[in-house]
Amino acid sequence: MAIEAVDYPKVAAMLVPKNREKDWIFTTEAGHLQLLLSSRGISRLILIGNTPVCDEYAVQTYRKSVEKDPTYMEKLERSLFPLLMALLPKEVAERGNCEVPFLSYEDNVISSVIIERCVGPCVGEMLVEDVEIEGPGRVFRRRLRFKRLPNLVQTEILIVPNGVDDDCFNPLQIEEVKFCPDLGVLVHPYLAPMVAGLSLISGHIQELFQSGVKPRAFCLGVGGGALLSFLSKQLGFEVIGVELDDVVLTVAKQYFGLQPGRGIQIYVGDGIDILKQMSCCENGNESFPLVVKNVRNDSCGNVVDVFRSKFDVLIVDLDSSDYKMGISAPALEFVQKDVLLAAKWSLSEHGILVLNAIPPNRSFYDTLIQKLQEVFADMHEIDCGNEENFVLIAFVSPNNFNPATSENAFMGKLKSVISRAFMDSIKKI
Repeated sequence: MAIEAVDYPKVAAMLVPKNREKDWIFTTEAGHLQLLLSSRGISRLILIGNTPVCDEYAVQTYRKSVEKDPTYMEKLERSLFPLLMALLPKEVAERGNCEVPFLSYEDNVISSVIIERCVGPCVGEMLVEDVEIEGPGRVFRRRLRFKRLPNLVQTEILIVPNGVDDDCFNPLQIEEVKFCPDLGVLVHPYLAPMVAGLSLISGHIQELFQSGVKPRAFCLGVGGGALLSFLSKQLGFEVIGVELDDVVLTVAKQYFGLQPGRGIQIYVGDGIDILKQMSCCENGNESFPLVVKNVRNDSCGNVVDVFRSKFDVLIVDLDSSDYKMGISAPALEFVQKDVLLAAKWSLSEHGILVLNAIPPNRSFYDTLIQKLQEVFADMHEIDCGNEENFVLIAFVSPNNFNPATSENAFMGKLKSVISRAFMDSIKKI
């Protein structure tokens, strides 16, 4: 007689890092779900930590603690064993000889301090934090996170001490230093690969510059604005950004160095809706409506005529707002056929769509590629190397890129500000 195997819940415990007990990662349903999804093979995760300090006015600072006692974990696991047994599902406990492995939460943060908390009408609660990360010397970043997806860093930029010489700086703690943004380098894992995708149309971009025309980039999703600032200041693009939440834009300007004005124009509205409105123009008509509905300029009430001409690159960085899907991108609303057709219509003949993809599983990724291939001519991919992000590049027209003949002034500039490794890793799908 065959005995049916019973698939019992697999249980593990995780220690919450000291002084991070109030972090949304460990206190929200969205954070818990993502911790569980990232713990492969585990169906129940027991979080263990100290009682968080409830002083709302205290500076919320974290410093990684290093346990000097090599037997600390062994002693802790032994002392917590009765508690963990009491928390096991009944069917697991009844089997006897139970083991509950201890998982540790690891990241590269040495210390952090929260410098702003606010609430946006669309994204909800968000925070800005300065972090010191592991690396050669002292390395500092500024990050933007949303409570609805606390495990996902929305924006990350390099920051440098402001007005402090090296001798005075080294002994200081992170909360004792004032920082300023350094926008000359992209540190967020997928932004440099996105920019590397421009190498595939370097000839077209070079021709634009030679004729005295700035290439035009349309960015759906602004966040902290690091990519927009880089495209404008480092590569000379005319950049149009659309962000759904005006509070996010306020944070971007105040803390992340985003400076709308010459070279960068920012609008508050739904980027997907804008694409649809743009595509509603008559076929062959290069003139879009002078005013796009339900959109306003970030600095004034009138929408100027920035959507009249087509774009050379459409950059999409829109993650899913449904935390129950885990961390995933793009938003499902973007990959509908009518939206993809509108995206293609917004681009010039030699234009490209550059898309940040965070696939929660292989099926999601394969379906995404299939939907893009139904609309666009050619597809390329860049693996960002962090086991999470992929950059997809889709062409309006068949791609005739030849690396042997691609050298020009723009390509030289691109190679001076972006690692060549990302360009070399581009592969056709």
